[in-house]
Amino acid sequence: MELKDKIRSIPDFPKQGILFRDITTLLKDKDAYEELIRRLSESLEGLDVDLVVGPEARGFVIGSALAYALHAGFVVARKPGKLPCETYRTEYGLEYGSDCLEIHKDAIIPGQKVAIVDDLLATGGTALATAKLIESAGGEVVAMRFAIELCDLGGRELLKNYDVKGIIQY
Repeated sequence: MELKDKIRSIPDFPKQGILFRDITTLLKDKDAYEELIRRLSESLEGLDVDLVVGPEARGFVIGSALAYALHAGFVVARKPGKLPCETYRTEYGLEYGSDCLEIHKDAIIPGQKVAIVDDLLATGGTALATAKLIESAGGEVVAMRFAIELCDLGGRELLKNYDVKGIIQY
């Protein structure tokens, strides 16, 4: 199955000059969604992943399904003020601005092996911020996986110290 055929491209969203790769069209196709999770799961074989961390919001959709497939736990990385307990927090840059992410301080036990999973690798800012949160909690980032990788935006270079894979590449 060609997963790239299931991605909708939207010009000038969320601002002029951005070509947004919309994964919702893949997610609504049960066979394509299953195939995406299967490919992500296979890419993590042998890494003994304890936890999957998914950044808000599409990382929740992909990450929780992947955690289930791996028989691993799932941790959310949320926007500020969304988590009720004490958190680690980090700010990061996006291809079109900046943002912050938080995780609960008790979400990760030191030494746990963690895979970061999100819908898109662009500049790498969200993934790097998520890695910093995991490492602040004592977790070991064993892999970063993305449904889509925008190869010309330099995210892989920013994340060169990590095991990075994008299933669909543009």
